[in-house]
Amino acid sequence: MEQHYAPRDIEARAQQFWQDNASFTAVEDPGKEKYYCLAMFPYPSGKLHMGHVRNYSIADVISRYQRMLGKNVLQPMGWDAFGLPAENAAVKNNTAPAKWTVENISYMRGQLQQLGFAYDWNRELATCKPDYYRWEQWFFTRLLEKGLVYKKTSAVNWCPVDETVLANEQVIDGCCWRCDTQVERKEIPQWFIKITDYADQLLNDLDQLDGWPEQVRTMQRNWIGRSQGVQLRFDLETPVANTDHFEVYTTRPDTLMGVTYVSLAAEHPISLALAENNPALAAFIDECRHSSVAEADMATMEKKGMATGINVLHPLTGKAVPLWIANYVLMDYGTGAVMAVPAHDQRDFEFAQKYALPITQVIAAENIDLSAEAATEKGTLVNSGEFDGMDFDAAFAAIADKLEQLGKGRITTNYRLRDWGVSRQRYWGAPIPVFNLPEGGEIPVPADRLPILLPEDVEMDGVQSPIKADPEWRKDTLDDRDVERETDTFDTFMESSWYYARFTCPDYEDGMLDPDRANYWLPVDQYVGGIEHAILHLLYARFFHKLMRDEGLVNTDEPFKQLLCQGMVLKDGAKMSKSKGNTVDPQSLIEQYGADTVRLFIMFAAPPEQSLEWSDSAVEGANRFLRRLWKLVASHVEAGNSAVLDTGALNQSQQDLRRKTHETIAKVSDDYGRRLTFNTAIAAVMELVNEVSRFDCSGDQDYAVVGEALNATVRLLAPIVPHICHQLWQELGHDDAVIDADWPSVDEAALVRNSIEMVVQVNGKVRAKIEVAADADADTVKTLAREQENVQRFLDGLTIRKEILVPKKLVNIVAN
Repeated sequence: MEQHYAPRDIEARAQQFWQDNASFTAVEDPGKEKYYCLAMFPYPSGKLHMGHVRNYSIADVISRYQRMLGKNVLQPMGWDAFGLPAENAAVKNNTAPAKWTVENISYMRGQLQQLGFAYDWNRELATCKPDYYRWEQWFFTRLLEKGLVYKKTSAVNWCPVDETVLANEQVIDGCCWRCDTQVERKEIPQWFIKITDYADQLLNDLDQLDGWPEQVRTMQRNWIGRSQGVQLRFDLETPVANTDHFEVYTTRPDTLMGVTYVSLAAEHPISLALAENNPALAAFIDECRHSSVAEADMATMEKKGMATGINVLHPLTGKAVPLWIANYVLMDYGTGAVMAVPAHDQRDFEFAQKYALPITQVIAAENIDLSAEAATEKGTLVNSGEFDGMDFDAAFAAIADKLEQLGKGRITTNYRLRDWGVSRQRYWGAPIPVFNLPEGGEIPVPADRLPILLPEDVEMDGVQSPIKADPEWRKDTLDDRDVERETDTFDTFMESSWYYARFTCPDYEDGMLDPDRANYWLPVDQYVGGIEHAILHLLYARFFHKLMRDEGLVNTDEPFKQLLCQGMVLKDGAKMSKSKGNTVDPQSLIEQYGADTVRLFIMFAAPPEQSLEWSDSAVEGANRFLRRLWKLVASHVEAGNSAVLDTGALNQSQQDLRRKTHETIAKVSDDYGRRLTFNTAIAAVMELVNEVSRFDCSGDQDYAVVGEALNATVRLLAPIVPHICHQLWQELGHDDAVIDADWPSVDEAALVRNSIEMVVQVNGKVRAKIEVAADADADTVKTLAREQENVQRFLDGLTIRKEILVPKKLVNIVAN
């Protein structure tokens, strides 16, 4: 055996062995327990970063551990390949997104293979390939036929110079990120999927997900936002455009008597009708169109409004209150109208103060200065007539009942969740499979005409989508009549919402999924990815799974059984990013130290769910440990002693080392399997290696217990540092590969202690430690404790009043 650790050669040999033997090819086996482990697939940006390495290392350790437990493991890898960054890069680098994406995939695949991840590369997929998005298009047409898809006009961020829709993240300080033009709010037709039809299922089924972090489940509950409230009617004092009323939804009917004005969204039909004969109002509505539609921006933007000059009638009192149009009310949220209670809503409060509108307190509030802020907490009603003195629940019921009696309202359940807008006006995405008809209207593209291919040989000008700019691409025919293709493309969340299922049968050509294979592997047993995907990606994937279930493609309710959200990789306390110039290139580390060093560091530095602070010295420390392990095995192999372990002939030191070995096996097994705390598992193995290093071998059984410890160590570390363990396992004399070895089992008999260490205290302070027989009686233990030299020193001149014995732990001698 080579005396020096040479990672480059060792890792090349191990990877060649895995490739030659198709070690990670997954095949359905109904007679074997399956385990599907998946890390969120990457966007092919060009190079792996340390966040990728951490994410994929965690999943790989879990996969390899489950394989050694004897399970049939699937761990696939693919590419979330559509999206705006490819368009931006294509413009910057004067190339086409498809070419740029394919080149990046090739490079990143090589990096993943260098790191030794146990992927079934036969299942590799890229979402930009027609054999993938074809079935996404087909599924969309099925949803359209079922009535779960519709088209409506909705507000977007619009750059008037580039004439393109902007994502929220492309709007910087209200301007286009590219040309710095003031962004407008524009209404355009868009496609939506009715996720709200599944809101109750998505909410209620969170209770099934006990393998998910509670934080993520809470985030999803809040995003869905089911609430019980009242839908109530405000009548217009003077009808507008044949409309005599509108409706408002509120979860706080207890504040209804505090309404001092009502606000409409700029896009509300009543607002638009009033603006027809009011130039100032029309100008204000136009100004509102030049603001972001992002919800976060709406919350912080300056509150602006304009009085309409007309009133509405309070549904209970009949009192006239003014009708305003406000920029903080969105047509897409609720009914596009808000009953304003400035004393008890902060947004309404800020608006009322700005425009000197009345503020009427109707909820008792202590320690709140209503001249400075709104009192938003629930409480006892005041200034509310017949409802005075009621608490929230009583007032809710009484006011709702009164409204219903008057025909002015009803209790309803509402959701914060909105239907999923899947239209994108960008190029690099899957074309939406719809034909627009000359006479108006749309029909789904027939299944035999799919996929609608995205042209890949295009030139990007950074402004308009090539398929929107190309009238020839739009042209098509159906049944000998001219039709026009839809030029919007899918939101890339569409691709990432079902890729986990396609991995079960990526070569299947007769449908979206092969139900037999999909139902063998699904649900995913362990999903690994960042907390930043806790809401949208995971919610859309859960929704898609239920849609596929209802289509008969899968037979489970949820896609992911267990979820692990790994923390970020930090450097100097900040998240690694190119813009901050604090990234660390994993490629250079692999070349300097080897993949196993990188994997060991990334798994040892912190628990998976916590952020990891980068440390060059810790990377070097991981490498030193691997060199030390290599040297330890080399010395043992060189000694050539192959004595058979005789557990009945071990002396105390041999028993102690063997006990340490099996305690470590028990600890690491629990850390890998139940706790998913790999850093503590590594620490436990390091302790065992320290014990072996200190152990003096002179006889056959010495070598036998050391051999057992080293064999266990190699198997325990194999999921984390698979290359070195592949080689060490062979050097230790095994014919099989360590990936095919069984996980080490605990010998309970080895854990039994003949003696135990106990602490001796005098008046509660530790003064000595004693080694006693495991079955020693209380008197023997107390006598031995008193005899300790340091204990006697602290008892000198004192009288013992009491001796407290905590079995197998400590003796406390109380004296004065």
